[in-house]
Amino acid sequence: MKIKPLADRVLIEPAEAEQKTASGIIIPDTAKEKPQRGKVVAVGKGTKDHEMTVKVGDKVLYGKYSGTEINIDGTVYMIMKESDIYAII
Repeated sequence: MKIKPLADRVLIEPAEAEQKTASGIIIPDTAKEKPQRGKVVAVGKGTKDHEMTVKVGDKVLYGKYSGTEINIDGTVYMIMKESDIYAII
């Protein structure tokens, strides 16, 4: 990975949006919701007051409007502060 987050920031690869409902109905692209989970790809070193608890490879849940979407080499990632992550799953 060419990118290294600074301080308490985390780089996340969002999970794919659901293609079908549980009952089998196909969801069109215009109606798909933004995913709220993903896989941690890179982690900053933290700050002197805050030690990082997530690590590369963790699957996490984060807020719907958390972080900033960035495009690196054609892949979409989310970069956000660790405090925007709700849970490790």
